[in-house]
Amino acid sequence: MKEYAAIFVGTGSGMNLLGPFLEKEPVAKVAVIDKDDPGGICLTRGCIPSKLLLYPADVLRTICSAEKFGIEASVKKVDFEKVMERMASLISKDIENIRNSLKHMPNIDYYPYPAEFTGPYTLKVNNETIKAPLIFLCAGSKPLIPPVHGLEKVPYLTSDTVLKLRKLPASIGIIGGGYIAAEYGHFFSAMGSKVTIIGRGAQFLPQEEPEVSALAAAEMEKVLTLLTNNEVVEVGTGFMGKKHIIAVDRATKKRTTITVDEILLAVGRSSNSDILKPEVGGIKVDGKGWIQVNEYLETSVPNIWAFGDAIGRYLFKHVANYESMVVYRNAILKQPIKAEYPGVPHAVFTHPEIASVGLRENEAIEKYGRDNVLLGIAKFEDTAKGMAMAVEGYFVKLIAENDTERILGAHIIGPQASVLLQEIVNQMHAPGGSAKGLKESMYIHPALNEVVERAAASLVPVGLYHDMLDHEKGHHSHGAEGHDHSHGNGHEHSDDDGHDHSHDDGHTH
Repeated sequence: MKEYAAIFVGTGSGMNLLGPFLEKEPVAKVAVIDKDDPGGICLTRGCIPSKLLLYPADVLRTICSAEKFGIEASVKKVDFEKVMERMASLISKDIENIRNSLKHMPNIDYYPYPAEFTGPYTLKVNNETIKAPLIFLCAGSKPLIPPVHGLEKVPYLTSDTVLKLRKLPASIGIIGGGYIAAEYGHFFSAMGSKVTIIGRGAQFLPQEEPEVSALAAAEMEKVLTLLTNNEVVEVGTGFMGKKHIIAVDRATKKRTTITVDEILLAVGRSSNSDILKPEVGGIKVDGKGWIQVNEYLETSVPNIWAFGDAIGRYLFKHVANYESMVVYRNAILKQPIKAEYPGVPHAVFTHPEIASVGLRENEAIEKYGRDNVLLGIAKFEDTAKGMAMAVEGYFVKLIAENDTERILGAHIIGPQASVLLQEIVNQMHAPGGSAKGLKESMYIHPALNEVVERAAASLVPVGLYHDMLDHEKGHHSHGAEGHDHSHGNGHEHSDDDGHDHSHDDGHTH
């Protein structure tokens, strides 16, 4: 049995602790374990590779909207293989750099194999048994595979394996209605695939404000087919390798068959506990296998710490990085600090882009009471920059506490939403966290972030907010001109991919 000063399981945000630990203990010998390519989910098969794919999709959308600015442009060809190879090449460089570092640092033993607990503080990896008094578990998560009849007999893609595609599928069915589905729906439809997204929930992007989700669905339906409130009950294979998906509307019980070339599962993430077996080491897990930790991120076993996807709280890289800092303070510096989540921001890099932080309107009203909540909204098109960009319907919604104007939440849909949200996040973490800081700042004119200033300046009581929205809707319903704001993907592709579009609605990921 090999004994180490510390064991690190996972090479994502867990590596934030490796350097500081070795600086504090320069002669210590440590083990680093990761069954996958080093770098963690974000680098190897998550945020970074997907964004390397989504940017070309954004470029295509921009080209295809050029006509409204008096620019005639068209897309002659999309080299899907080149798009995918560029992503893989950029990612592989970082992966290899990390692998070489782990292999050649003298006080690190690197184990690129699966590991499992065999007892307290003890793991088996590559037929070796290793032990340490201090263990950090940042083991990530894996794609959730839903219990769909026939799935075990049908080849399918996940957010892990989709990155290996080199040939563009003529059609793809995406099972799921959340972030991953939305982003890959945007990507494949821009590349030229015929995309169908099938979501189980009644609301597309159920984590977002209803009006954000509704607008996102309406925009995405211009380039793909989106089915909500549909349960996928069966999948199978058919003629010429085609695959079929059978979905049932949960309200009407209507059955819809979608025939596609590829199926992408995007229904969420699940725990890696079935591989790691933490319970064998005395570490408690919840009913779904997520590792349980206390408010300091320590597991039920002293000096075994867990964070990131492994604990199933917020499956975002930026949260894992924050939690690694908490564990560093607690486990290495011995300066107790609790993990707190006053406002966890996130973004959905689809088209249109979405970003959100804090409470939604209904959550704020439920927590603080209707009379203690203020709401503000501003549209991109009402700013000079938004007008120049010819955007319509996109907005910033701000939620604040009545007496102090303390920011409780913010929700943005539109260009650069993730960038615009950050100043709101920063203000939330400033002393007092008041929207007054947003209103009283000096904004560059004409810049897009003026939409944030206007949202903060428009804060009013809930009742008045909705009266104003109802009045505006009535005004627009009388003046509607029926403009076609279609966002085509700019290149033609065959419509004979075998889809059965017998459903009534039509909408996706």
